[in-house]
Amino acid sequence: MSTDDNGIGIFSDGDGAAAAARPKRPSHWPRRILITFLVLVVVVVAAGLLYALSLDRSLNNNLHRADNLPPDDPTVAGESPRPKKSANDNSLNFVLMGSDSRDMSNMQDNGRSDTLMIVHLTSSRKGAYIISFPRDMYVDIPGHGKNKINAAYSFGGPKLSVATLEQLTGARMDHVAQVNFEGFIGLTNTLGGVTINNPHAFSSHGYNYPAGKITIQGERALWFVRERHSLPNGDLDRAANQRRVVQAIMAKGLSGGTISNPLKFNSFVSGVAQDVTVDNGLTNSEIRKIALSLRLSPGNIKQIQAPISGFESINGVGDVDLVDQTKMAELAKDLKQDRLDVYVKKYPKN
Repeated sequence: MSTDDNGIGIFSDGDGAAAAARPKRPSHWPRRILITFLVLVVVVVAAGLLYALSLDRSLNNNLHRADNLPPDDPTVAGESPRPKKSANDNSLNFVLMGSDSRDMSNMQDNGRSDTLMIVHLTSSRKGAYIISFPRDMYVDIPGHGKNKINAAYSFGGPKLSVATLEQLTGARMDHVAQVNFEGFIGLTNTLGGVTINNPHAFSSHGYNYPAGKITIQGERALWFVRERHSLPNGDLDRAANQRRVVQAIMAKGLSGGTISNPLKFNSFVSGVAQDVTVDNGLTNSEIRKIALSLRLSPGNIKQIQAPISGFESINGVGDVDLVDQTKMAELAKDLKQDRLDVYVKKYPKN
């Protein structure tokens, strides 16, 4: 072998032929990497399918569905067509109703609605707003004139309650979830209790609720959200307590740690489903899609009290809460435009 002027080795023709004749050992690393990658993909897909099947099984075995959304076109005198959503509005409005009925097969029995809320999920799925409507709120009920808002359920069940909220806010409600009180007890037990900040110490039905942070579940949670006579502001404080508990349930049950844990999330879904009735449009695939799209953190779940301006006694109706029309118009506008953060910033005490 000789070298050139730069000292770089140059093989003779004989040496080059020998080198060319020497076979190279094939490398198996690219193939191994590809196989490993494919195996991982198969495992992930299989796990995802098992997760989906397990979730569907939990829903199919437990969840109740009913025709509890009003029709798009009016069928009763005094009703208006349902509000429309813009094509680019991906936010979701859920109507949450708590019923006195303890019979899941008869949740449409037009009993009393003890709890009425709108849970608004933002288009980004990073924020949720819980808007509660005091049951004595004096509003117009389509086809029935003015009355307490919880009378809508007595007059026409969940469909009329939804129509009343849509008329009041001008926003379309996408889905309905009705939960009875037995279900509420079971849900807090499934989660192992929820922790809330209680502003007013009180007692109810043998249970004591000191001021400050408390963890409640089962019957103790039930009477926490039902009590009003022992609270300084009566039904308004009860509505606030209901919002606090719903907020805590959402924060714990829909956290990333729960959703990303199949066993934990399926347990939560099973616990929710067995005592909840939803609208027919809330299919298993839609529930799965919504759940997996959530990016919520506890700090991004906000509470709003539907605004009232005072109180009055109405003949034939009783004591009522009067709607603050100015604030309600702002709330309705921000709800429709998916800008409830603007409302909360302007009215933090609400």
